[in-house]
Amino acid sequence: MTAPSPDRRRFLTAGAAVLGAAASAQLWLPGTARAADTPLPDGVFTLGVASGDPLPDGIVLWTRLAPDPLNGGGMPDAVFPVAWEIAEDERFRRVARRGTAEARPELGHSVHVDVRGLRPDRPYWYRFRAGDQLSPTGRTRTAPHPRRRGGSLRVALASCQNWQHGYFTPYADMLAQDPDVVLFVGDYIYESGPSATAVRRHEGKGEPYTLVQYRNRYAQYRTDPDLAAMHASAPWVVTFDDHEVDNDWAAEIPQDPDKQPHDKFTARMTAAFQAYYEHMPVRASAIPTGPHIQMYRRLEFGRLARLNVLDTRQYRSDQATSQEGAEAPSRTMLGAEQKQWLLDGLYDSPARWNLIASQIMMAETDLLPGDGKLWYYDAWDGYQVERNALLEEFAEIRNPVVLSGDRHLTMISDLRTDYADPDSDVVGAEFVGTSISSSGDQDQDAFHKQWDPLMADNPHWKFIDAHRGYHLFDIRRDGIDARVRAVDTVLKPQASARTLVTLRVESDEPGVRIV
Repeated sequence: MTAPSPDRRRFLTAGAAVLGAAASAQLWLPGTARAADTPLPDGVFTLGVASGDPLPDGIVLWTRLAPDPLNGGGMPDAVFPVAWEIAEDERFRRVARRGTAEARPELGHSVHVDVRGLRPDRPYWYRFRAGDQLSPTGRTRTAPHPRRRGGSLRVALASCQNWQHGYFTPYADMLAQDPDVVLFVGDYIYESGPSATAVRRHEGKGEPYTLVQYRNRYAQYRTDPDLAAMHASAPWVVTFDDHEVDNDWAAEIPQDPDKQPHDKFTARMTAAFQAYYEHMPVRASAIPTGPHIQMYRRLEFGRLARLNVLDTRQYRSDQATSQEGAEAPSRTMLGAEQKQWLLDGLYDSPARWNLIASQIMMAETDLLPGDGKLWYYDAWDGYQVERNALLEEFAEIRNPVVLSGDRHLTMISDLRTDYADPDSDVVGAEFVGTSISSSGDQDQDAFHKQWDPLMADNPHWKFIDAHRGYHLFDIRRDGIDARVRAVDTVLKPQASARTLVTLRVESDEPGVRIV
């Protein structure tokens, strides 16, 4: 993708639903979609619009009709036609594609339009209409032509947005930075019950278990104005981690199997995945089948970058509880099929940069000062044999860069073939992005008092920090320039942002350095 022009820097807000007389005068709603047998309620576009998974010739457009979003959505039990259009200009004078989709009750009246026939590497504007109601306008962007070798790509990395821990203020700064694509690597919602002492209280009376309860939780998060505006301004590539279902779940095993028998937990997974699909701009390939959803996938950005999006939850062995367990050869994070898919995609990649979206940290975290090891077992450290074998493979891959989340901390590291040997080969770089709001405004002095003494045992760490925010990457053929963007608070609806540190990954020189 080319560098954003000044014109592209003008961003859209989620409230830009009124398009003016000139736009509304265009009769673009097909006649076959003008009416439904059941009256359409007012205010159906409360959850805004979004786009995702860009292709050179296509994009997924999303909305969900929900006039009463925190109470199941508030739509009648009927199918409603929703017209859509996508244009080459924000005034919709050059419409590229238009059509009609169905908002069906069995999918929460969500709409997923997989538009094709678009031009590569260019911005588009889109909107929906239901009856006489017009959605906010969204802006999106297609991926570059498959054979394009040059250009640049700006990626924002985000994760871990807990409604109760704070406002999603980092998105306001992200919007101003105008990324080409947002990569969200997990914990879009949190399943915890409401807390009377929270900054913002979760809806409902407890944790979600049913489909309606998960729908309400997603809808609440979607009402955050900064999140809604960012969804409306750029395409997203999403995957989930644990809190979209249940803390620290693995395969079909909950965190507390004594309290959640298998049949009840799989019913919970079924509801959680259904609600996830209903609220994310993903293709129909992600429509769940019971307690299973297909989320690992690959996206191409010309010959510049290949993005491999992992699923580190559905196929993993249950978490280890000891160092011996973490080193068991049979333990898997990815499962055999996904692991082979990843390796195949890395080895046959034509791209300069091979990006890997991993929900959880791949580099080692040794929590024990001095001799010995104490690992964080929910991350890749709990799957030592598979992780180390994968890092050995990275030595043969061109420019592997892992983009992760989960930790509520910034941890930027060299990836090494053997963390027991600090002189082992560096084979890549990893950026563990901090959280959008999870853990709130941390005490920075307390963080450094706890974590700085561990730096000597983790010499591969290049930078660690505990501010809230996100990471921003400008990817070009010769290197990746990365910035850690942080806000001063998430305890208020507005915040100021700054760059904490700038880093550089050079092409064909594994590792990362502070500049």
